[in-house]
Amino acid sequence: MKLSFAVIFVLAGEFSLPGSGLKCNPPPCLGAKESGLLEKRIVGSSSCGKERQYHVQITSMQGGKSCGGALINTGWVLTAAHCAQQKVKLQLALNSDEGFFSKAKGFFSGKSDAKEQVIETSQQFAYQGEDQKPHDIMLIKLNQDMSPKVPQIRLPPVGCTKVETGKEVRIGGFGAKKAGGIAPKDLKCASTDITKCEENDKPDPKYGNDEANLMCGFKPRVETCSGDGGTAVEFNNLLYGIVISNPIDTCAKTVLMADICFYRQWIDDTMRKHS
Repeated sequence: MKLSFAVIFVLAGEFSLPGSGLKCNPPPCLGAKESGLLEKRIVGSSSCGKERQYHVQITSMQGGKSCGGALINTGWVLTAAHCAQQKVKLQLALNSDEGFFSKAKGFFSGKSDAKEQVIETSQQFAYQGEDQKPHDIMLIKLNQDMSPKVPQIRLPPVGCTKVETGKEVRIGGFGAKKAGGIAPKDLKCASTDITKCEENDKPDPKYGNDEANLMCGFKPRVETCSGDGGTAVEFNNLLYGIVISNPIDTCAKTVLMADICFYRQWIDDTMRKHS
């Protein structure tokens, strides 16, 4: 299965430079650098198409923050802790290929499809380490369960191990190249390779971390940008990571991810406790 952290990353496929008649697939295109227009684009990605139909867009009700997440079952979303910890609006099934007649049926029946929900902090659960320091991963409980027909992404089993170095994973999102920038109209996807995390590859200092719960990804010209945090890292059609890179004024060349296998039992325990 081919799928913010297109994440967006750097993700744009073919596009035309305004007024130039020039198309690039993939970018950069000849002459683009000189025009200065390329710096407004994210490279290394393409439209997700029908990939990542489980994607959830998360925005702060106070404004100024946008992230992604993943619907892992009818009632829960997995994302990065830095994406919430305040009242947020969730938009679900944004990339779903639900048919026209299904959408029309819901509209004329007057029934809510629950695809837009405002979530209070009381329904947001971040992982707490033994030192009581939070980690940059969070479960969000929906106010209203989604229909089982809405696409979800499965998790690997409890006891899984992190993706090996050298393996390719898929990322995607709606991230803009910088805070306040214009996000792409379509969900963007890209691939990156799992690499060894370097000394400076760490989340925000307010979050706990160590080598056991982090993964890193790198591929030339693939980067995560503002708004790509919280999006799913997909491997073998399963959710093996959550992007926790949180760049603001620039894009991150190394994609920092939370290893889902480290948190796998906590995910089950938390959903069970708060069901």
